[in-house]
Amino acid sequence: MSSARPSRRRIAVISDSHERLPTHVVEAIRGADEIWHLGDVTSRSIIERLSKLGPPVRVVRGNCDDIMEWPLIETFTVCGVRIHLEHIPPKWPPERADLLLHGHTHVPRDDMIGSVRFLNPGSVGKANKGAPASYAWLHLETRTVPTWKIVLV
Repeated sequence: MSSARPSRRRIAVISDSHERLPTHVVEAIRGADEIWHLGDVTSRSIIERLSKLGPPVRVVRGNCDDIMEWPLIETFTVCGVRIHLEHIPPKWPPERADLLLHGHTHVPRDDMIGSVRFLNPGSVGKANKGAPASYAWLHLETRTVPTWKIVLV
């Protein structure tokens, strides 16, 4: 078995499901290499449903979540990209991060603050502030600029 790290990852990113996860979204993300949920899940059954798809699932706790074993922040590296997951976006970019993915606002985002790219997939379960329900695909490849695509639900 090879211990080489993958050089390419296709990640389904969802947030703010608020107990709503449309079946067609579940089917659409089935082929992801990983699934990241950025908080306000509000029901453990959503994460259980995603876990049954097969790809690894990461989740951070949102302000509407009461499952304490879910971390508030996750930091890790994929394909050489330093990732920071957090539900409520901080005012300042975290140190030693290339990408900060967050939820909370229910509005998709792709902005640079300093040298950190802030990404928000919007809300998969509860449209808000004029933004339709959405999720996103994050494509990571070693030594390549990450690509981000919002998908309307």
